Amino acid sequence: MKRRERTRQLIELGGLVAKVGLIELTDDDRAALYGAMLEIAATLRGERREQALTLWRRRGKRAFEDEVSTRE
Repeated sequence: MKRRERTRQLIELGGLVAKVGLIELTDDDRAALYGAMLEIAATLRGERREQALTLWRRRGKRAFEDEVSTRE
């Protein structure tokens, strides 16, 4: 069961990478994607963690809501 949950989580996270267009924007450059994610992780380890999370949550929530309203 744990393995299935982990697989689903990884698929969903990969879907987010695709959804925002990062694959096309980087020409599927996995080193660039990894580097960008390392930058995010460094931000989350730093003093600006809470500010960054608040900003990113707002943007993400707004994007999800916009997507839903566009579909309707």
